[in-house]
Amino acid sequence: MPSIAVIGGTGVYDPRLLEDIAYETVSTAYGDVKVTRGVYRGKEVVFLARHGAEHSVPPHLINYRANIMALKKLGVRSILATAAVGSLNPQMKPGEFVFVDQFVDFTKGRTQTFFESRPEGVVHIDLTEPYCPELRKILVRAARSLNLPACDGGTYVCTEGPRFETPAEIKMFRQLGGDLVGMTGVPEVVLAREAEICYAAVASVTNFAAGIAPYRLSHQEVVEMMQGQGENIRRLLMQAVSWIDEDRECACQAAVSGPVQT
Repeated sequence: MPSIAVIGGTGVYDPRLLEDIAYETVSTAYGDVKVTRGVYRGKEVVFLARHGAEHSVPPHLINYRANIMALKKLGVRSILATAAVGSLNPQMKPGEFVFVDQFVDFTKGRTQTFFESRPEGVVHIDLTEPYCPELRKILVRAARSLNLPACDGGTYVCTEGPRFETPAEIKMFRQLGGDLVGMTGVPEVVLAREAEICYAAVASVTNFAAGIAPYRLSHQEVVEMMQGQGENIRRLLMQAVSWIDEDRECACQAAVSGPVQT
């Protein structure tokens, strides 16, 4: 049973990384999800393409609940998620990785929770540390061991998409303390916490955001930058995977049920 999953775009997964590869469709109450399973250094790992196998699902139409629930059904306890982001912070440059520790949500039409109705009442989860601090430490250690340019900490602003942001919006996000902007991080991180799965994000800076970059933005630029970073992303992720203890216990895994009484 796999305990570790990687969520990302098609450029993140490389079949040469894994042994004993299998493709599977997981049925959930929210829809079916296709995943790739395999073994890396003796550990079973699941890869999930957030935008679909052909990168055909736009960010506002991703079935986030189905994706997270599918991983939960498979037994996943730790998720490493990748995301292409624009930078609002001159200290976070294109080509660098950021292991975000906070987010600000500006999405508009996405279902944010699994808990729409429960016999025992309303559920409010704590998000003081929305990204698992233990997984983040592993990612920082992995980046340093590989000499990859990375920043430990940053605030991710999630927008609805699929359009890019206006310069006025970017100015507002900067005033609110945002460092990076993207379209896929929320509600994914929230649903992972509700499912009691540890979750950490690897933000790959592809460009400076609108109004900061001295040119018009394009999706092709983002795709090309992610392709250029593909090898480093894979090295980073798989180094982290090799260091994750599959039996580790974490507060994230008791976010709803509460700590186990001993």
